[in-house]
Amino acid sequence: MSTAPTTVYESTVTAVGAQVTAFLEHGILIFFADEAPPELHDISVLHRATVADDGPRPGDTVHLGAATLEVLAVGEVVRDNLLNLGHLDLKADGLTEAKLPGDVCVPKGEIALLAVGDSFRITRPASTDTGQD
Repeated sequence: MSTAPTTVYESTVTAVGAQVTAFLEHGILIFFADEAPPELHDISVLHRATVADDGPRPGDTVHLGAATLEVLAVGEVVRDNLLNLGHLDLKADGLTEAKLPGDVCVPKGEIALLAVGDSFRITRPASTDTGQD
């Protein structure tokens, strides 16, 4: 049985919009797949997925380059948005219940600014529960 975390989503940053820093100052980081409409490019970190098996769940870890953040809460449309559109709204609000259906809540604090070529990854802790009795 493996004790290593499982990578459920992994991508490489392809562009960082001009307004991303302004959103980071408010504890928000927005991701979209790099084929997103041009009107979303300025506010988003654009990325290209190499692993897209699942979206985040509470208890997972978001890796932004070398920085890591624990997922505290996830809105009900997050998984579909990420897997279908490459879209994710990270909010450093410390909430344990998402206010909006697309929110991924992480602890309060600074969110790392990503650069082109950096990795964005979501890992899930290894479980000792195999689901079999």
